[in-house]
Amino acid sequence: KEKKEKLGEALSGIEKENGIDGEILIEKIKTGLIRAAKKQYKEFSGCTDEDFKIEIDREKNKITMAVIKQVVETPEAPNEISLEDAKKINSRAKIGGKVNIKLSPASFGRGAAGAAKQSLRNDIRDYENAQLVEQFKDKVGECITAKVVRIDAVSGIATLQVEKNEILLFKSEQIPGEIIKEGQFVKVYVMEIKNSDKKPTVKVSRKHHGLVKRLFELEVPEIHDGTVEIKSISREAGVRTKIAVISNDENVDAKGACIGPKRSRITRIIEELEGEKIDIIQYSENDEEFIASALSPAQVVSVTINEPEPDEKTGEMKNKCSVIVPNNQLSLAIGNRGQNAKLAAKLTKYTIDIKPENEIPE
Repeated sequence: KEKKEKLGEALSGIEKENGIDGEILIEKIKTGLIRAAKKQYKEFSGCTDEDFKIEIDREKNKITMAVIKQVVETPEAPNEISLEDAKKINSRAKIGGKVNIKLSPASFGRGAAGAAKQSLRNDIRDYENAQLVEQFKDKVGECITAKVVRIDAVSGIATLQVEKNEILLFKSEQIPGEIIKEGQFVKVYVMEIKNSDKKPTVKVSRKHHGLVKRLFELEVPEIHDGTVEIKSISREAGVRTKIAVISNDENVDAKGACIGPKRSRITRIIEELEGEKIDIIQYSENDEEFIASALSPAQVVSVTINEPEPDEKTGEMKNKCSVIVPNNQLSLAIGNRGQNAKLAAKLTKYTIDIKPENEIPE
């Protein structure tokens, strides 16, 4: 009875710990036993997996194993046996029939038993890897909700649980300054699945600008249904995001839709992003208008589009413009450590040269 409980507990424990179906686990165990038998008995090494018969009875704590051989006059294949040898196993054996050569897994040597255990570990790992890829392959580029189950005190790496799988949120992909706690639910952006054919890992982020885009899609129905369109996003995680939007319906205000009644929609997004500031920018096909809006909250006097110039490093042509702002708006337009100007440049894909009015030649 004690052995029965141990076997049942062991199998149930493996199923629960690895999220593996009971029937699949049994098949993995059978595969491991077959590999062990081939290692233990050289005469069976040439047999195929189909030549082995294994039954695992969880209720009776019983494993039965045998090699099935075809009775022939002159054996030529590994799964064939002569009538004389077959009768030693079963006195009623006859040509054309089959005999079962019973094997006892308990009699396997240390090497064979070790091979069986390693085979099972490898099969379970491969199963887990396949399940991980299957679960996340359609989520790349999407926002998912995960539960924080562990925080490494040294590295700050957060272990997240998504259904039965665990993934890592590295410190470098967390929002600077945020404090993630065990038991907390967080939204993360799925960037990619690395090494999907070997040892797959799911790379997720809370710093990626794609997270902001997906959060707006979740919170703003008009974006979800295509009435309002996100044209561009630039982000400095934990500090500020600029998002350019346009309405495809003249009766819908794009900025108003994103902000929501009493700022309800944008407030929920800001809370998810740990208080990160968000500038909603009205997109325009007119580059001058778009650049002026992108420098919000600063006021702009004028925007002049200059001739594109090649980048010194890449040689690629870069769009350039000159912007004039009121004297008292220069620091606001540039922002702390040039943040506002940098985000506006990323948003518009223009190199922006900002000057105050008092530098305008008369």
